[in-house]
Amino acid sequence: MGVEGFIDGPPTGQRRAKRARVLLAARLETHAQDIDARLRDLSQRGALVECLTVPPVGSELVFSRNTIRVPARVAWTAGNRVGLEFAYAIDETEVLVQLRRTPVDQNQPRFRRPRLGEDMTREERQVVQRWGAAVGINLPGA
Repeated sequence: MGVEGFIDGPPTGQRRAKRARVLLAARLETHAQDIDARLRDLSQRGALVECLTVPPVGSELVFSRNTIRVPARVAWTAGNRVGLEFAYAIDETEVLVQLRRTPVDQNQPRFRRPRLGEDMTREERQVVQRWGAAVGINLPGA
């Protein structure tokens, strides 16, 4: 049985599910070949992918990302972009699990560029202001 037997009725053209904008590697497994793709947009019912080899509209395939594999149908194509309609709703959090933010450990040092004037002594600020004046730059607050 193909994907058509699983999909609920004809496509309506209106999205019912919230979509997540991403940029992740994925794969499209067709009858002829496996296609490397970039997952750009994901919802419970479908996905937008970019790939060099574009399967034709209506073709059945399997969308895979890590351990997730779901039958899908190509709903539309435009250039190198492919709109997929999944055979059944997925839990998109399983696909996006590696994107969860980890809590910041306040005890770990933060590696970032300091702002000018941040954590400077009065003498250091004066040196910066004199340097700025010497090169023709007004550095207020430094």
